[in-house]
Formats: sequence, C-alpha cells, structure tokens
Amino acid sequence: MSTAVSRPAGAAPGLTRTAVAGTAPVKQSTAPGGRAEADLPSVTPFTGATAATQVENPRARRRRRRAPMGPTTAAVSGTMIAVSAICLWFLLQTLLLGAVSHNRAQTELYSQLRATLADGTAPTGGAIEPGEPVALLTIPTLHLQEVVVEGTSSVDTLGGPGHRRNTVLPGQAGTAVVMGRASTYGAPFRDVVSLHAGDRITTVTALGTSTFVVDRVRRSGDPVPKRIEGAGRLTLVSAEGSGSLAGIRPRDTVYVDATLAGAVQPSVAGRPATVPSAETEMGTDTSALPMVVLGLGALVALVVGCFRASARWRPVLVWTVAAPVAVAATWWTTDLVMRTLPNLM
Repeated sequence: MSTAVSRPAGAAPGLTRTAVAGTAPVKQSTAPGGRAEADLPSVTPFTGATAATQVENPRARRRRRRAPMGPTTAAVSGTMIAVSAICLWFLLQTLLLGAVSHNRAQTELYSQLRATLADGTAPTGGAIEPGEPVALLTIPTLHLQEVVVEGTSSVDTLGGPGHRRNTVLPGQAGTAVVMGRASTYGAPFRDVVSLHAGDRITTVTALGTSTFVVDRVRRSGDPVPKRIEGAGRLTLVSAEGSGSLAGIRPRDTVYVDATLAGAVQPSVAGRPATVPSAETEMGTDTSALPMVVLGLGALVALVVGCFRASARWRPVLVWTVAAPVAVAATWWTTDLVMRTLPNLM
C-alpha cells in the first residue's frame, strides 16, 4: 500500500491532504492550539461472521440427532463389542473376580458343613448329591484349608476342591481322590506341587478326623502307586503349565499321593462305579455350550438395542441404564464359558 502526502499550492501550513491507495482521502486540519484533527472515513467493524468462520451454536449441535445406525452395521458392531466384553471379563474373572466368588462359596460351604457335622447329617458315603460339602481339607505346610464338595466337574470345582464320586471318602479303605483348580477361582491347589514327602494332610468328615502323610508328587505318565488292600490313601489332583500362559493354559496333570497314618474308618456301599468324562482329570462340560450361545446372543441384542436407542435419546442416559444389565449378562455368560474349560484350570 502506498501513501502520497501533498500540500496544494497556496494552502495553509496546517492543512494537508493524504491519499491512500484504495481508500478515501483523509483530511487533516489544524485546530486552534496547534492540535491536528482528522476527518477519517467510517469503518465497518469486522465480525468474522463469514461462511467459513462461523461457529455453530452448541445448543443447535445438541439438538441435531445423528442418523440411526443401519441394522447390518449395528449387528456387526454389537457382535464385536459383545465378544470383546466376554474376553475382557474372562480375564477379569480369571485374575480377580473368580477368587472373590470362590471365597464367598467357601464361606457358605463351611457354614453348611459345620451345621451338618453338628447335627449328624453329613454324608458318610453312598450316593451323594454333587455340590454337597463332604470334608474339610487342611494342609498346614501350604496354610491351606478348603471345604471339599462332592463332584469334580467344572461346575463343582468353581466353589472349591471336588471329591471324585467313584472313590471312597477320605479316611476309608481305598484311595480317595480330591481334585482342585490350579489357576482360577481361588486356585486352591496351585501350590500342591511344592509338597514334599513327609508333609501332612488332614481331613475332617462325618466319620472323624484322618491324617495322611505325603509320599511323593508325580505327573502324568509316572508309575501309579500299588494299591494296598485295606489301607487308606489320598490323592490330590491338580494341573500345571509352562511359559507365560501357564496360568490359563495348563498342560500337565499333577498328583500328590499320601498314605493314611491312622486307623481306617468304616466304608459305606453305594458309590458309583464310574463317572462321566467331564468329571475326570482336565474334563470339560460341553453341555453348557448352548447356554453360552444364548448368553452371547443376549449381549449382542442388548448392544444393538443400545445403539438404536442412542439415536433417539441421549447416549449417556441409554448406556447408564443398560450398564447394570450388561454387567450381569457378561458375568453370567463368563461363568458358562468357565464350565466348558478344564475342571483343573
């Protein structure tokens, strides 16, 4: 921009005329007292209200609704979110919430066993309902005390160690087998591999208290101890893995053999001759798969419904209302998934 200042011939010294390129001329005059005054052109203030720089009113933005998500997109997104929620909750259940569930179950089982021992109704053998407490197991070396339930399926071992139904109760003539988880739901048998010969194990049943002395720890494929007629034995069964995923991917079965140190307690007939494969070592319960599919479908439907509702109401309100239902459905589905996994995991 160029500025030319000129003074017309014959003009008074106090009067000048300035020409600015692209603007109207500015007249200056000398007011009385020698102070300069200018007659400036009027200027329109710049408001910035152009199409490129206008800022949308926040209220108008809130009033605008997003277009509802298509059914295919909502179904795919809902499935992905549901599967992700199951995976994340599975890890949370494995590392933290499973132990909480196990401790709560043990508290209830202990009260139940104590009551049945006091009134003489605790089971002594024969056919026993799965899930019923049958013994109190104590291993002083490991600072472990657990209530043992009847049955060794994945469902039974969620609450604590399970007694294999086709074996005698601890203290009776024969070999009693007790199986426990090594990495999830409290992992009561996680440290049984550290037992040594001479360590003691105590059990309390309706028939009395029995003490066992550990003979050895063996793995799958090792020689099985010979059966001694009329003697009482106890075998603890758990699992172990290797590598960074050992906790959630056990590969080997561990056995702790112990011999009864005192007198044998009387046996009661009526024990099952065999048990289903789901109750054997590393057994899984495939009967829960339909319920797993149902639970996953319920989660997908819930997420899709939340997406559709968010297009009509405020998303924060929709997800706040749906969150408790989603947590309950995820927890229930994760418990079902655990039933399909090995019973010693």
